[in-house]
Amino acid sequence: MSESPTPTSHRRKRPLSRRGVIGAAGAVAAGAALTPVVFAAADSDSGSQPEASGTTPEKFPTTRSDAATGTGTATTAFAASYVGVRWAGAQDGAALRLADGDWQTLSGGCATVDDGGTALVAAGSTTSYEVKAADGTTDVRSLAIDTTDGPKRAFKVPSEPTRVRGVRYLSRPAWGADEAKRYKNGVVNSPEKYYALQTITVHHTDTPNDDADPAATVRAIYEYHAVTLDWGDIGYHFLIDEAGTVYEGRYSGDDGIPAFDSDGNLVTAFHTAGYNSGNLGIALLGTLTDQGPTDAAKASLVRLIKVISRFKGLDPQAKVTFTNPVNGVTKDVETVSGHRDWLQTDCPGQTMYDLLTEVRAAAAR
Repeated sequence: MSESPTPTSHRRKRPLSRRGVIGAAGAVAAGAALTPVVFAAADSDSGSQPEASGTTPEKFPTTRSDAATGTGTATTAFAASYVGVRWAGAQDGAALRLADGDWQTLSGGCATVDDGGTALVAAGSTTSYEVKAADGTTDVRSLAIDTTDGPKRAFKVPSEPTRVRGVRYLSRPAWGADEAKRYKNGVVNSPEKYYALQTITVHHTDTPNDDADPAATVRAIYEYHAVTLDWGDIGYHFLIDEAGTVYEGRYSGDDGIPAFDSDGNLVTAFHTAGYNSGNLGIALLGTLTDQGPTDAAKASLVRLIKVISRFKGLDPQAKVTFTNPVNGVTKDVETVSGHRDWLQTDCPGQTMYDLLTEVRAAAAR
C-alpha cells in the first residue's frame, strides 16, 4: 500500500502528558484523570493473572480465520460471518458466491489497494464460499473470519470510561482487539510513524446496516485489514457505530491518547492509500449509499470532528492543500473530506457524502 509504514524497529512513545489532550473538555472536568488504557492482555484463564490497576477483566470471542489461495471453493471448520478477498489485476477482477447464493462482483467498498482490488463481504454464517476471477487476475487470496463464536479470551479493560477531550470512546481492549494481530514473524508489522494533522477523512465501512453486534464487526475489519491486506492493523483512527459509540482504531502507542502521540502528532493509518500521513480517518459502520447515518452516529461524528479540529487548530469548513510529508505529493481538498475526494471509490456512500457540508458546518460552530 502506498506510503504505508514499513516494517522497521518499533518506536515507543514518550510518557503521557495529559495537559490539553485528554479530559479537559465536554463531560470531563478540567484536570480530571483518565484511567490509562491497558492494552489487551489476552489470557484464556483470566483468574490466573493479577488484575492491573484500574482495569476489569472482560471476555471476548477469539477471532478465528481460515485463509485460502486461488479460485474455486473453500470450506471452513467454523461458521464465518465475513469473507475478505484480495487480488492483483483489475479492481473489479473477482467475484464471490456464498453457499446457496448468487455471484457478487467484488468492487467498490472502502478499502483500496495498489495494483488490484479487495472486498470484505458479510457472509451470514457460511461454512463454504466460492471465488472466481477474470482473465489476467492473479494472486487471489481470501480469508474467512469469525468474530462471534470462538473461544472466549479475557482482556483487561479500563474500569472507568475513556475519553478524548470529552468524547467517550471504547479503547482497543474494550472492543476486544487482539494486539498479536499487529505482529508478523515476531515483529511489529507496521511500526508507528507520526506526522502533523492536516485533514480529516470520513468513510463508511460498507458493511450491513442495523448491525446487532458492531464490536464483532470492528474485530472483523481489524482482521481483514491487519491480515488479509497485510496492513498490520485496522485502517481507521476511529470508528462509529449506529448507536453513536466511538471505537479507538489504529494503535498509536501506550500513552493512553488515541490516534496521537504525546506531542500531538497523528499516527499514520491506512484508510486513504497514498494520502495517509497527516490524514485522520473516521469510519461510520454500515453502508450509507441509499440511507444516511443514524442521528446518534452523525452527532458523534460531528462532535469528534469538532474536538479534534479545535485541539489542532483546524477549520472544518476550510479548503486546504494537503502535502504528503512522506513524498511531497499535494492535493487540494476540504479540511473534512470524503474518501472519494482522494481516490476512485464510492466511499463514504452518496447519502453520507451529501451530508458532509452539514457536518462541516456543525463541527465549526
